Amino acid sequence: MSKVLTLGELLLRYSTTKGEQLSHAAALHLHYGGSEANVAIGLSGFGHDVTLVSKIPDNPFGQGSLYQLKRYGVNTDQVHFGEGRMGSYFVETGAGPRATSVVYDRKSSTFSLLETNEWDYDHLFEDVSLFHVSGITPALSPFLAQLTIDFVKEAKKRGVLVSFDSNYRGKLWGLPEAAKVFAQILPDVDYCSMGALDAVNILGIEAANRELSEEEALAYYYQKMQEKYPNIEVFYSTRREVVSSDENYLTGTLWLNETYYTSKKYHIPYIVDRIGGGDAFSAGVLHGLLEGKDAQEIIDFATGNTVLKHTVAGDALSLTEKEVELFVQSDSSKINR
Repeated sequence: MSKVLTLGELLLRYSTTKGEQLSHAAALHLHYGGSEANVAIGLSGFGHDVTLVSKIPDNPFGQGSLYQLKRYGVNTDQVHFGEGRMGSYFVETGAGPRATSVVYDRKSSTFSLLETNEWDYDHLFEDVSLFHVSGITPALSPFLAQLTIDFVKEAKKRGVLVSFDSNYRGKLWGLPEAAKVFAQILPDVDYCSMGALDAVNILGIEAANRELSEEEALAYYYQKMQEKYPNIEVFYSTRREVVSSDENYLTGTLWLNETYYTSKKYHIPYIVDRIGGGDAFSAGVLHGLLEGKDAQEIIDFATGNTVLKHTVAGDALSLTEKEVELFVQSDSSKINR
């Protein structure tokens, strides 16, 4: 298995019970999360040696987030303590035709207040095979945007593979800002989670011909993105058909060696929690790539992992490789005895 390094903010997540509104809720469910932390937990479950780089307050919430990582086997030696507060976000869980909505409360968090690089690159990148970060981290402050760029360039300089999940969040920054920062990150990326909307809105790629099927259009976008950034070996994303907040159809897609791969289409008739699904998908893809699996096996495994995340409450999913493979190979949800 491989040694993996991630950089990102640890968050508190407060969620309503399905059927309740945030403005009327008398109680909220608490989970710990954060995009890169979720990927770290997923990869750790698959047996990789994963370290998260972050900064948190030294209070019960900060300690709780460390416990969350440690219980899933993620190395927390590079999580520093400092002034400020835990970043958080509030989730009004959707139901039926009402979509899930998110309210961020991340201002003045310990991580977002970072003003200096507190980590030693020689120690951080020792024996590391892969560095992973998402577009959420550079969205949090101008300093973190530059720190993300610096980490990516340092990884590349040391021959470490770089994974980047665009994870654009319009509530954190605008498209012009994201495009400017991504233009400095993507030339050093090897694996990239990015779909059609990112291709058009952030990379400025011309929209696909409307006569193309959805699959043909996505293959077109992958091809154009790779033409723009030929250093990126792999692009991947999911295609989601939303019936309601409770019911979706999901297909995984992968672009590798100028070839478009898809998983089977999964029907998810009852969604427990779809937040963190993209991170579970990334963890599945990265695991397959690190283990040298073939493209079809990678996309089948990753899609199975993200579908399973939809059945589990909270931000993160920790399963073994065998558990995911059993699900992918199964045709039913009968009890496994």
